[in-house]
Amino acid sequence: MLECQAMSISFSDRVEIPDDVRISKLQGESVILNLASERYYGLDDVGTRILSVLTTSDSIEAAYQTLLQEYDVEGQVLRQDLLEIVEKLVDQGIVQVPRNS
Repeated sequence: MLECQAMSISFSDRVEIPDDVRISKLQGESVILNLASERYYGLDDVGTRILSVLTTSDSIEAAYQTLLQEYDVEGQVLRQDLLEIVEKLVDQGIVQVPRNS
């Protein structure tokens, strides 16, 4: 199984939005506010879709399968991109990967 060594993110992990993060969607794009850091972020339509699929799927693997069907992308490229995206979102406090999943 692919894992990101730095954060030990596994495709069997689940991604959740912390309680102190607010997301507003407007015309397919998202504005995200992290109340803890008081920082705003923006996602385009593709980023919004990826975040939505990641946070509503049972695992990163399930999100991967969904996104692989929706986008014209090689599987290995998508796997690497998802790990990088999840790592960046965790670093910014936009999502969390519970350790008890």
